[in-house]
Amino acid sequence: MGKMGYGYGSECHLLRWMGRHRKAFDVAVLSSIKREGSRIERLDFEFKQGEMWPDAELKGMDFLKNKEALQKDWNEFWPVGRGIHNWDAVGWVSFDRIEELLLVEAKAHIGEIKTDCQAKHPESIKKIEESLGKVKNALGVPSEIDWMKDYYQVTNRIAFLHFLHEQKIPSHLLFIYFIGDLCSAGRNSPQSEREWQPALETPKNHIGLPKGHSLENWIHELFLKIDSEEQQKG
Repeated sequence: MGKMGYGYGSECHLLRWMGRHRKAFDVAVLSSIKREGSRIERLDFEFKQGEMWPDAELKGMDFLKNKEALQKDWNEFWPVGRGIHNWDAVGWVSFDRIEELLLVEAKAHIGEIKTDCQAKHPESIKKIEESLGKVKNALGVPSEIDWMKDYYQVTNRIAFLHFLHEQKIPSHLLFIYFIGDLCSAGRNSPQSEREWQPALETPKNHIGLPKGHSLENWIHELFLKIDSEEQQKG
């Protein structure tokens, strides 16, 4: 996320829902990931001094830093640096006596969807390309599809999810799309799920995940109105 807006933007709305509408938010999330009746324990962010909003998003494997072997494997799989994954929210879902990780990405306008890989160091680029290639192969995505451009934020999170499942850590990746955010010059903010769908079909086609891939039941969508408990899940 970028700088948080006052009354608009995905970060603002996510904080509103998690802070002021906690019960409705958890019900919507658990319904989306098909874990109705379970409990979510959300993780706190850290503080970051000198910022207007002095908070630091959880990055990479920060929330699993006590697992040294996992950290080592992750450092071999993915470069650690400025462009590492930033998470909008992270939590644990208690389901059937199992703790499942919940990773959240929130969007409020279409411009937030499209991103390219910003890595500059040749070794980092090589490691990312190699790891994305392994993930594509494991999920049945044609090797010629470029996961480094256009929708890289989505593909690197899918790679992260794949890594966690390879490490036997059951994990969900939830994309929240807010409905009804501020529209202005340069901000195309869908006012309904129907307005979101065409913008989401393009990255889905670009990424090329085949039907029935191994992570299909662990990647979810939630369309959430900014001013109502009405929501739709996918």
